[in-house]
Amino acid sequence: MGNWIINHGFTAVMMTVWMGINIFLFVWFYFFYDLGDQFFYTRHLLGSGLAWARAPAAVLNFNCLLILLPICRNLLSLLRGSFVSCSRTMRKQLDKNLSFHKLVAYMIALMTAVHMIAHLLNVEWYNNSRLGDYDDLSTALSNLEDTNETTYLNPIRKTDIDPQQIPTYIVFTTIAGITGVIITLALILIITSSMEVIRRSYFEVFWYTHHLFIIFFAGLVFHGAGRIVRSQSNINAHNCTLCKDRIADWGKIPECPIPQFAGGFPQTWMYVIGPMVIYLCERLVRFIRYMQRVQYRKIVMHPSKVLELQLVKNGFKMEVGQYVFLNCPAISQLEWHPFTMTCAPEEDFLSVHIRSAGDWTDKLIDIMQKLPEGAQGPKMGVDGPFGTASEDVFDYDVSMLVGAGIGVTPFASILKSIWYKFKDSDPKLHTRKIYFYWLCRETHAFEWFADLLQMQEKEMEERGMGDFLTYKLFLTGWDESHARYVNTNYDKDTDVVTGLKQKTHYGRPNWDKEFEQVRKENPKSVVGTFLCGPVALANVLAKKCAKYSDVDPRKTKFYFNKENF
Repeated sequence: MGNWIINHGFTAVMMTVWMGINIFLFVWFYFFYDLGDQFFYTRHLLGSGLAWARAPAAVLNFNCLLILLPICRNLLSLLRGSFVSCSRTMRKQLDKNLSFHKLVAYMIALMTAVHMIAHLLNVEWYNNSRLGDYDDLSTALSNLEDTNETTYLNPIRKTDIDPQQIPTYIVFTTIAGITGVIITLALILIITSSMEVIRRSYFEVFWYTHHLFIIFFAGLVFHGAGRIVRSQSNINAHNCTLCKDRIADWGKIPECPIPQFAGGFPQTWMYVIGPMVIYLCERLVRFIRYMQRVQYRKIVMHPSKVLELQLVKNGFKMEVGQYVFLNCPAISQLEWHPFTMTCAPEEDFLSVHIRSAGDWTDKLIDIMQKLPEGAQGPKMGVDGPFGTASEDVFDYDVSMLVGAGIGVTPFASILKSIWYKFKDSDPKLHTRKIYFYWLCRETHAFEWFADLLQMQEKEMEERGMGDFLTYKLFLTGWDESHARYVNTNYDKDTDVVTGLKQKTHYGRPNWDKEFEQVRKENPKSVVGTFLCGPVALANVLAKKCAKYSDVDPRKTKFYFNKENF
């Protein structure tokens, strides 16, 4: 239990607080509408459907306030910088922004479903009351005349069209009905296009459909303007407990005047206006960055269809492991794609390595391959840099860096920065040991990164710091001919795949063995484990960090960090 608390305790507290607020809002507003005297007559028409419709609406307002904030990357980077002097635990929460964004989205979807179903039933009950299917009180309430829109309770009026068509008519002709349909359709498209299979295989569909959130929020702001749900406004003059059984005396005796009703004031806009303004500022900053000039310093095609772009942008500053969003108008005016930078903060340019992984990257690589030698590429917009978990790599005594395939890119930045720090004898380097693991399916994937590792290997040996960086490369896929070639050349001083003195391992790492070794070599240390790779590997490493950590301050602790885009 103690091991789990080290890595997940604060997250559990934050989730408990968030869920607690959701439950409180639901319960509070449920009983507010289910017990409030001003809703006595409304409940007589709708029953518990009133509370079941309004309680989810309160939860929706709260979560719609939150949904945009985790994707305001500039805001998060600003907060991350402000938390530099705070605990790493707080900064780790900011790195889980997308997970929280998804969680809030699921809550919005659930509450929307409950709210929608309850209101569809309410429309049916309103209509049945209008038709006189229930008791005399329901009929009397539905027949109240519309005097300056202060008297009626049932929104389905006598002047409406044929009763058999009224429920559908109300849904598609009222402000609440039309906006409700629009909001629901937009939400369905947003959520379904956000599934992992769509995001990975058809990113453009996800990208464009996700921007339906603009329609969603616009509909949300106007949804309550219809004021369909009404409460009694003259409750002090007309006591419903006394008058509900004296329908014939309404308006004839002083103690039972005709009940009057009013719709509730729309409140959703008050919840979402702040986040919407913040998001608009976010988009303005992105537009300004897009308009800034970007020049190409170098364009390099590496093996395995990996494109390296070295770009120059005035005033650009970064930290290790950060990422940028790139936009190429020649491919798409609207699409922005995230890429981790492979340069170091000490360099005067920014670089990214882009693997062929979809239509956008394939088109970009194709354009770059057709350029004449030394020519400038197409216009490129750069938004960023944005902070990630890898920024904290030098805040730990010991760091374990785990990259899978092209997921090695943030660690290229880190390893380059280490080289510069040793070159300049930087006294601020807190980290005393780094373990680097790289998992690849094919040998060609190692080629573009091997030069950097060779440089690091040579530099560490010349400075007598050979023990500072321990790296292990794992080839997870190979054929028989490759295996025979490796066996034939195994006695060579350097690895036949990478040219490094450290030999390539075949198969997947034994993570229990690796963590046990790190713990044994670094007693009493705080170890940061950083991953840029698939979710399955993240789950394994998170469990290992919990398994091999100890709450005893005299023993080793492992903190898990994962890159999230």
